[in-house]
Amino acid sequence: MKRTGGRFLSRTVFLYIVREILFTFLVCFLFFFVIFFVNQILLMAQQILSKRVPFHLVSLLMLYSLPQIIALAAPFAALSGTLMTIGRLSSDNEILIFLSSGLSYRNIIGPALAVGILISLLSFAANDVLLPAGMGQFTKLYRRIMIASPALEMESNSVKRFKNTLMVSGSVSGSTIKDLVIMDRTNEGERRIILAKEAALKDSGMEGISIELKDAFTESVKENSREDYDYTFSSLLSYTVPQEDLAQSAVFITPNQMSSVDVKREIRNHERTLDENINLELRRNVQAALKVEAALRFGTAGADWNLVSPLWEDYTNRKAALKFMRRNSSLSNYRLEYYKKFSIPFGALSFVFLAVSLGLAAKKSGQTVGFIIGICISVLYWALLLGGQTLGTKTGFSPLWSMWFPNALALTSGGVLLFLRIRA
Repeated sequence: MKRTGGRFLSRTVFLYIVREILFTFLVCFLFFFVIFFVNQILLMAQQILSKRVPFHLVSLLMLYSLPQIIALAAPFAALSGTLMTIGRLSSDNEILIFLSSGLSYRNIIGPALAVGILISLLSFAANDVLLPAGMGQFTKLYRRIMIASPALEMESNSVKRFKNTLMVSGSVSGSTIKDLVIMDRTNEGERRIILAKEAALKDSGMEGISIELKDAFTESVKENSREDYDYTFSSLLSYTVPQEDLAQSAVFITPNQMSSVDVKREIRNHERTLDENINLELRRNVQAALKVEAALRFGTAGADWNLVSPLWEDYTNRKAALKFMRRNSSLSNYRLEYYKKFSIPFGALSFVFLAVSLGLAAKKSGQTVGFIIGICISVLYWALLLGGQTLGTKTGFSPLWSMWFPNALALTSGGVLLFLRIRA
């Protein structure tokens, strides 16, 4: 036991509170883990299980998606677990006993913050290291399943894009497709459209998707030509989407599946490309403005507006395009995901700080009330996070504030409540 500033810091109390918080954290973690896991199972059931994919492959997909579930469940479990622990200590008057024994609030806040830091670091590791590795294996396995089970990619009334092929399907029953439209390019570079009243999927192993088209109409048009075209009718036509095209459609990695280092690298690449495009558009904008000025200065009095109008329209269009490039580029999505990779894991720390402040106010039934409050705050946090992401994507609002506002709100609320509690 150490004495600091007339108050004691007890190692025994520190370890006791840490042990209690970790126990309730594990209980709450299992609760949130099961919720997110069941949600993942339902998604799998809709997309994969219904297509009769072997169970052991589905199990592997579930295994590779576990890091994402862990990264999401940990912060919410930290909030509910800390609330339940501090609420129980307060309702059982253990907090009052600690304070009466000469201990300060630091003996309660310190252990909670230590656990919060530990959970944040573990959650960040799961989100930044395990998640990209797991999603990489997930993508490779899904590609294998997709190639081995072509029906996985064809659904009723859907549009499916592969590397060089676009398919629009009508109703799908088993391996039969009604009203199929295929748009692609031939090896000679001709644009081609194929329409079939009925088509049947065939299992071609590792070659790709094989489709037998009945009563097919084909039209092919040469590039940059509207008059040079051919068309044919076929009672039966075999069409194959190559394996390499399927592979290209299945290996796209989204920013939330990358590590923070990879996302940062992509942000720099996007910034470089965007700067080049903006500089080019700025030069064109200046040229358009100079043309407008010259037309106004040297145009004849009667023909001024007829001369200036198209130039002015070009100038305003370029200004609008420049504004759109700055505010609505894909760069915003990468920045949002970059800050999100830090805000969600370290949300556990802000949650713990808020949970301590709320838990100290518990009078009775601390664990039950703490769990309910924890669920409510978790839902509110998630709503604010989704709202911030939508705001940042649609309006170009600061990605930093969009992702960190819920954490800042939790820290500020916790600080105010804790100050009022200590002063009481």
